[in-house]
Amino acid sequence: QVQIVESGGGLVQSGGSLRLSCAASGLIFSFTHVGWYRQAPEKQRELVAHITSGGTTTYADSVKGRFTISRDNAKNTVYLQMNSLKPGDTAVYFCNVDGRFRNGGGNYWGQGTQVTVSS
Repeated sequence: QVQIVESGGGLVQSGGSLRLSCAASGLIFSFTHVGWYRQAPEKQRELVAHITSGGTTTYADSVKGRFTISRDNAKNTVYLQMNSLKPGDTAVYFCNVDGRFRNGGGNYWGQGTQVTVSS
């Protein structure tokens, strides 16, 4: 009964901020790598930010300096702090939790949360 639940999306003006949360249950969260992806209508899904089990982070060039990914293993939660938002950031944001590098681990997706940035 693994569950991945995203929250924190909404409508914000250009230049504003949002904080997304990805809460996981039913798995050993500390043994996972977690990525935030986004998908806009008529576009491919793209990786926005990624954090490993050890805390190493990577970002898409389009969000570097504006977004920050972090994790709190005690709360089984990964966050995406999004600042200086632009209309081009509008998309459904999905959380991917991947534990396949460890024996018995799986790969899981949340349902997505909508982020809309007005121009």
